[in-house]
Amino acid sequence: MTRYSGKSWRAFRPGAAAAVTCAPPAARVLGLDPGSQRTGFGIIDCSTGSERHVVSGCIDVAGVEMVRRLQRIYAAISTLVAEHQPDAIAIERVFIHRNPDSALKLGQARGVALCAAAAGGATVHEYAARAIKLAVTGFGAAAKPQVAQMVCTLLRLSSTPQADAADALAVALCHAQTRRLAALGAVA
Repeated sequence: MTRYSGKSWRAFRPGAAAAVTCAPPAARVLGLDPGSQRTGFGIIDCSTGSERHVVSGCIDVAGVEMVRRLQRIYAAISTLVAEHQPDAIAIERVFIHRNPDSALKLGQARGVALCAAAAGGATVHEYAARAIKLAVTGFGAAAKPQVAQMVCTLLRLSSTPQADAADALAVALCHAQTRRLAALGAVA
């Protein structure tokens, strides 16, 4: 079944095409950018065609021994989940570091963040860093300032958030776009 008469895009007439409603229901998404020193978080509300910034920030645990860092990350994310009750949680996947010690610490922080997020009952989704950058900026190797600028533009923010908070908002935006594309695919 074609959406318009003719086989060419040149024959497309917007008024003749049937309206397709494919937007998923409204949802709240918590984006996480885990780190052993700072964990960024960002919450957005997704509605039909637009996203709205709710809250964002960083959980700063630098200067404390590792066990205390993990406890603070867990407690802070548990509080965020309980307070804002997100429908979905999107988290950045770990990439391989050159330093094995750093990779282990990052993996521990990420594991604690996943446990705290999943304990609230929301669905958890993971995205690679390149996929997040591609979804937000259109370029998978974009620099952090480019990602932060696009986050500000897409969410209509008056000021640029901290780098980790901007990355977390980018993760949430990536999930919102993935959600929207999945809904489009389900209609087709």
